[in-house]
Amino acid sequence: MSKYKKLLITSIALVVVALVACAALVVYVDPFFHYHPPIKGFPYVVDNQLSQNPGMATNMDYNGCIIGSSMTVNFDTDDIKELLGYDTVKLSYSGAYPKDDYNILSIVFDESTYARKNQPMGAVFFAMDIPTMTADTEETKYPLPEYLYDRNLFNDVEYVLNKDVLFQYILRPVVQGKGSDLSEIYASWWTPDYYNIQWVMHTYEEPEKSDKIYGVEDVLPATEANLEKNILPFVKEHPETQFYFFFPPYSILYWHNLQQEGFYEAAFYQYQYVADVLLQYPNVHLFYFQTMDEVTDLNNYADYSHYKPEINRFMVECFRNGDYEIKSSSEMSDALNKMKEIVRSFDYEALFSKDW
Repeated sequence: MSKYKKLLITSIALVVVALVACAALVVYVDPFFHYHPPIKGFPYVVDNQLSQNPGMATNMDYNGCIIGSSMTVNFDTDDIKELLGYDTVKLSYSGAYPKDDYNILSIVFDESTYARKNQPMGAVFFAMDIPTMTADTEETKYPLPEYLYDRNLFNDVEYVLNKDVLFQYILRPVVQGKGSDLSEIYASWWTPDYYNIQWVMHTYEEPEKSDKIYGVEDVLPATEANLEKNILPFVKEHPETQFYFFFPPYSILYWHNLQQEGFYEAAFYQYQYVADVLLQYPNVHLFYFQTMDEVTDLNNYADYSHYKPEINRFMVECFRNGDYEIKSSSEMSDALNKMKEIVRSFDYEALFSKDW
């Protein structure tokens, strides 16, 4: 019995040592940046928005951040550094709801983090996706790995003893010897060949025509609630930070979708309302890109809403020179009227009559 007892104890000891070693390696490398900034020379792979964004917001060295949905993933932070001078971290969440924006901005502005102790927050570049503004104020797009968003060390076992973290984010990049370019993380998988009208129309699924026409009362209460709870607190509490809100330039098919789904007129009320609210704050810069000539040319898109990276670069140039900036309620109204005219005059019949 003594022999088997020794074998059992030895086996348990080896398992414990192996677990401690794995946990220590994860903490040392910290591929999700949960405990500290990246260590010099390690080829970090950054491809998991839900798991890696909170750590980057906490421990990266930055004074600017990119917030929002997949409309932001093709921004290159080197462009922002070159044109606007900010050291920027990209904190995109594909399909982000306002609550997702709130969750990550709560970390961005947390004064106790390494990021904020190192330097103040200079600018936030924020994609304002009107379709998501009717979401519940507490709803996130995907369930969050809460152990990476809180400060409870006890539940960190889900991180430090996670085989995927060990194999996919530590051992694999070491073997491959190549990490992510942090200036281009989360960039969409589409190559230049996918940005063409044939691909867009081949994959496009036209929504069914809705019997209901939605009104202002169907969209504004939730929109107002999301602004007040999930977005405006940061604008109000941080007047020293410049907020660059922008309405992304979805393609002309987006507006057709709104017409089919019965939200067309209601959406214009939303745009005007959001603009009127945001323009009350002196630290807000608001840009309306949806009247760009490019929106009617589907060769600039990979689907009905996702535009090519060159447009992301163009928007950064606009942040610098002020093109497409909205400075008053009347300017927003004019832009929306122009958008209505673009939609009215577009030949949807010719587009849909072709066999793509």
